[in-house]
Amino acid sequence: MTIKCFSKQTLILFFSCLLLGCATSGDGYESAGDPVHSRSNDCFLQSSIRNYQVLDDSNLIVTGSGKRTYHIELASRAYGLRSSWSIGFRSRTGLICSTGSALVVSEGFGSQQYSTRLRSVRQITPDELEDLLVRFGKKEPEEQQAPAEEEVTGAEVEELG
Repeated sequence: MTIKCFSKQTLILFFSCLLLGCATSGDGYESAGDPVHSRSNDCFLQSSIRNYQVLDDSNLIVTGSGKRTYHIELASRAYGLRSSWSIGFRSRTGLICSTGSALVVSEGFGSQQYSTRLRSVRQITPDELEDLLVRFGKKEPEEQQAPAEEEVTGAEVEELG
């Protein structure tokens, strides 16, 4: 009886490790450096949310306390997100992470709500925020100034008469 129980536990442990390995293996996007398709799992406290900006039906920027900024990618499109009455997050722990959290969208006062899971939550730098805003058309790219022309000595032109 003990050997049967031990082999059953070993088999369960083996499959659990196998599933855990599959769940934690990335899909190659992280190494590509693409902030939109990154599968990072940063977390922040739900109570620290100060502001948000919708980029499109699947992406938004959330500003937390301490001017920390997070890019959130949704698992599926939330149609009407840009024109929604309000949004919120649902989490059992109070931490907003890509696992165990959802975005809740309210379409108006007293109207229906729906929710969608989060695909990724990633803290971003000010430069990455700028890149995302430009990529999603929320901000015009800064014009790069051409370098000032330098005067070169000894490259004068003589006219022959």
